[in-house]
Amino acid sequence: MKTVPFGTATAPAVIAGMMRIADKDDAHIRELYATARDAGIDFFDHADIYGGAMHRCESRFAEALALSPGERDEIVLQTKCGIVPTQGMFDFSYDHIVTQVEGSLAALRTDRIDVLLLHRPDALVEPDEVARAFDHLESSGKVRAFGVSNHTPSQIDLLRTAVRQPLIANQLQLSLTHAPIIAQPVAANIGGHDQSIVRDGGGIVDYCRLNGITVQAWSPFQSGTDAGVFLGSPEYAELNAVIDRLAAQYGVEPIAIATAWITRHPAGMQVVLGTTTPERVRDAAAGADVVLTRPEWYELFRAAGHLLP
Repeated sequence: MKTVPFGTATAPAVIAGMMRIADKDDAHIRELYATARDAGIDFFDHADIYGGAMHRCESRFAEALALSPGERDEIVLQTKCGIVPTQGMFDFSYDHIVTQVEGSLAALRTDRIDVLLLHRPDALVEPDEVARAFDHLESSGKVRAFGVSNHTPSQIDLLRTAVRQPLIANQLQLSLTHAPIIAQPVAANIGGHDQSIVRDGGGIVDYCRLNGITVQAWSPFQSGTDAGVFLGSPEYAELNAVIDRLAAQYGVEPIAIATAWITRHPAGMQVVLGTTTPERVRDAAAGADVVLTRPEWYELFRAAGHLLP
């Protein structure tokens, strides 16, 4: 498994997302975990809200695996907090962050969270509150590293006015067909095209590269938010023809090519898998070791419908 820079260390280019395991039995979760480990994935992504009830997926993960202390030391556990579904709001207050981390620690049956991400931006964020929470969690040994998700450059800069810990990850939606964070800068200064419109401050990928922040790509096989998977979809016939040809050329499954398109980017991104099908985990992970050529990467970009001026 290819690795990418992650804070002061490295991490696998593909990580296993655990947001859909709430209704899976112990045997299935153990098989999913074992398949991920066999594929070189030792990084598991959670959030306090996954599973329909607070900490549900975190609890199922710990219950099913019952990891020994030694096994726990072999993996990276990442979780997220900040969304309050029952009240329809976000909350980056000191009390909420600390309370949710305590809940995640208990649910995951662990003494520390390796990486904590703030889950989507809080419009009412007070950076000093976040800084106080991070300082407490770091000094108590409960969280080792910090990051964000779905944050813009300015939102990260605002946090950094008070937060002293490095923000080492930003989890952002990215797939071949949903790629505004990559496609917009390509079309900069081109008039009359939606792709050229700068949103959210623009330049988030370059910003992350400049600041040592690892981009984690979520929904890597979705055509858009809640829009379904593009792999095999007749709506993306041209793209799938290119994917299928390259999959045959490299001796991998099509899902590996969709992974490889993201991991080929020199930003050193991580692909966050959401599948609970062990075979798809294995097949997708294989894409991290496929190094697409520049012409192949751009051919996929064009076939996905992005403008190349």
